[in-house]
Amino acid sequence: MKSSLDELAVATERNLWKIKLAHHPKSFWYPYSTLHNVAVLEKLSATAGLNLLELCRGKHGKVADIGAADGDLAFLLEREGLSVDVIDNEYTNFNGLEGARILRKALNSSIVIRSIDLDSQFSLAGQHYDAVFFLGTLYHLKNPFFLLESLARITKYCFVSTRIAKQTADGQPLSPYPVAYLVGPQECNNDDTNFWIFSDQGLKRLIDRTGWNLLSYVTIGDTASSTPADPERDERAFCLLEKRPPSLSASLNPVPAGEGAGNTTISWDTADGSIGKVFVSINEGQEVLFADGRRGSASAHWINTGSSYEFRLYNSDHTELLASVVVKRTNG
Repeated sequence: MKSSLDELAVATERNLWKIKLAHHPKSFWYPYSTLHNVAVLEKLSATAGLNLLELCRGKHGKVADIGAADGDLAFLLEREGLSVDVIDNEYTNFNGLEGARILRKALNSSIVIRSIDLDSQFSLAGQHYDAVFFLGTLYHLKNPFFLLESLARITKYCFVSTRIAKQTADGQPLSPYPVAYLVGPQECNNDDTNFWIFSDQGLKRLIDRTGWNLLSYVTIGDTASSTPADPERDERAFCLLEKRPPSLSASLNPVPAGEGAGNTTISWDTADGSIGKVFVSINEGQEVLFADGRRGSASAHWINTGSSYEFRLYNSDHTELLASVVVKRTNG
């Protein structure tokens, strides 16, 4: 009988610890288990009607583990036949990414290790992934909005886990409001890399505003009275996100007949915060720039009977067609 991915994760973690301790004492290695999250990730996928490994096997042939610690999850995914990038900041990683490099060599692995400061205006231009695993890292970032919006430009699916809170330390409610609590430098786990602890509504709004659809959502830990900093009242949210597709639409289509030229309003949204360009082609003729921007609306007040107007939304450098709509006018 084939083992579940969770069972393989348990066996992989055991094997990795043998390798780790053969190279360095336990104190050298990231102290928390990352592979115990696999059971929750499988639950998220199943709730959305998806298979965890199958959604990782898309057209790009590659996944990323961001904030990967020693890369345990990446090595498990590679064992299952996936090509994996490990993305972390060597200056804030527990052992400067040396642990991941040691394991890569010991396992004769082909994973790619990228040291990137996620608190900078980083770029992963040219990189595309079928899925990104972004676990336990969001609340360590100064600008989580920028990060999630950036990820929406390079992957279809994203697994996110982060700490959330139902109330403040003195019992003031956070749960009903779309807010984030900024912790003090040593307030949460004596760790000055902790920044934003979201309410569940705050996290869901962040997800929506950065170009994602929330497919499934699970919370674990103290789900009744969690706070931003108390280690005994820690709650974690696990999310499976799917990139929201770009949109392009016409307010009237077909445009009703009448005297003079007809009018319709063209609306567009690239969904991920990137700049888009809307071109129009009349009767399959040459494209002409109609409008540009991340999102917006513009009036097309020259729609005539007997002609066909194809509006096309492209990325900023006109290399990828994101959406299109054909507008016509009724004969009367």
